[in-house]
Amino acid sequence: MKIISEELLNEVSKQAKENERLRMNYNFHESLDEPIHRLLNALEPGTYLPPHRHKNPDKIETYLILRGSLIGVLYNDEGDIIKKLELNPQKGIYGMEIPAGMWHSIVVLEPNTVIFEIKDGPYAPISAENIAPWAPDPSDDLAVKLFMEDILKD
Repeated sequence: MKIISEELLNEVSKQAKENERLRMNYNFHESLDEPIHRLLNALEPGTYLPPHRHKNPDKIETYLILRGSLIGVLYNDEGDIIKKLELNPQKGIYGMEIPAGMWHSIVVLEPNTVIFEIKDGPYAPISAENIAPWAPDPSDDLAVKLFMEDILKD
């Protein structure tokens, strides 16, 4: 049996804070080849996940927020935001399912945010064609900051 405890959330959040990317996974699946991946994803404000998609027609992704808050964002092919949703258990919004092939990203709002993520396996790195061409490159700190600030505007 695997248990999701406050101690585990604290440990993964601590690792995220120490990680250059400000995020850290804790996998419950034993192998990257498993058909379903289950993991904790500890996220800190300022982490940048470039908008991307999982083009495999069966690759659905689900986020369940355990603590903290974040904005989940869905985009059309041109990069226009089509849906923004704050996941925050204090506000009664606990998760979202991202359809296969949908451009998506997040903006983390609170320190120590942790989601439980479920997605179809097996693991395959995201190819260049599935990273949004209209999104800033992760190495461009200023563009990333402005991009995330723009998402937070009403």
